[in-house]
Amino acid sequence: MIYYRYPFSDQILTTDEASVQKAVRFVSFDTDEIIDFNGNSKEISLDQFLDNTTDSDSLSSELIDFKEEKESDYLAKIQQVIDFVKENNLSKLVISRRKLLNLETDKVNLTQTFLNLCEAYPNAFVYFFIKDGKCWMGAFSEVLGKFNRKTSEFETMSLAGTIPLKEDWTHKEIEEQQPVTDYIKNILKEYSDEVQQSETYDHPSGNIKHLRTDFKAKIKRQDLEKIISELHPTPAVCGFPKEFCQKAIAEFEGHPRSLYAGYIKVETDESIQYFVNLRCAEFFQNAALLYVGGGITADSSPEKEWQETELKAGAVLKNLSFT
Repeated sequence: MIYYRYPFSDQILTTDEASVQKAVRFVSFDTDEIIDFNGNSKEISLDQFLDNTTDSDSLSSELIDFKEEKESDYLAKIQQVIDFVKENNLSKLVISRRKLLNLETDKVNLTQTFLNLCEAYPNAFVYFFIKDGKCWMGAFSEVLGKFNRKTSEFETMSLAGTIPLKEDWTHKEIEEQQPVTDYIKNILKEYSDEVQQSETYDHPSGNIKHLRTDFKAKIKRQDLEKIISELHPTPAVCGFPKEFCQKAIAEFEGHPRSLYAGYIKVETDESIQYFVNLRCAEFFQNAALLYVGGGITADSSPEKEWQETELKAGAVLKNLSFT
C-alpha cells in the first residue's frame, strides 16, 4: 500500500492497483533498487485513510544487529572528509548517517505521523508505504524534475545549504549551493535552447531553510529520462564530479543509502514528476532509521555538521505520533 500527498495540496492519494500502469516508482540512490506501485492514482477521504490505521508493531520486519555511529566517530570521519575535499579540490562531498530510534517499548502510529508531516510541511511531497516487508515514510520539497505532457515544459530546482530558520547565510552555504546550480544549468543547456533561471532565494522547510534556484526549459519528451539520469544524483545529494564522489561516498559512509537520496517518480495524464527522497525514515517493528546528511566543504566544521544532521533528523522525529 502507498499513500502520498503533493505539495500545497489537501488530497490524500493512493493507487487502485487496477492496471499494470506504474503510478509511483521509488528509485534508490544507486538506482539498483526499484519499488513500483501500479494502477491509477485516486483520492481517498481522511476517514478512509484513518480506517486503515497502522502502527509500527504491526510491521513484519525487525532491525537486527544495528550499531549506530557514535558522535565521536562521526566527527573524526567528517574531519577526514574535509581533508579529502581539500586534497582533491572538491566543491563539496555529501556524507550521510543513520540515526537510530528504538521502538522496543514504544510504537509509532504511522498513520497519524503521515498526517503530522502533511501539516508540518505543506510545501513537501509526503509519502508513506508498506510493501514486501519494507516501510518508508518521508517529506521533502526538492523537485528533481517536473514535465508537463501538454507543453513539454520541464522544471527543476537547485536546493542546497542548510541552516536554522533565523540564522543568516554564510560563505559555506553559498559555496555549497552554487555547484548544484551550475551543474543543473549545464545539463539543461545540452537539451534546450530555452533555459530560464530564477534568482536564488530562501526555501523554508520546517525548522530549517535552504538556498533555492529554479529552472524552466522546453525539452523533447524522448529526452526526459536522459535528463533525469544525468541530474541524478545531483551535487546536492552526492557532490561533483558525480562518479568520483559516488566512489568516495561508498568508502566514507560504510552503509547502504537504499532509498534515501534516491527519487520518487509519479505519473499522471498531465505530468510526470520526480521528487528527491530526503527527510525520510525506514520503519521496522522494533526500530526506525532516520537518514540524514550534509554537504561537506573545505569550510565545514565537524561539530556544525553533526548539529545540522541532528536538525534534519528533527524533521521526522518531532512529527512522530506514539501510541
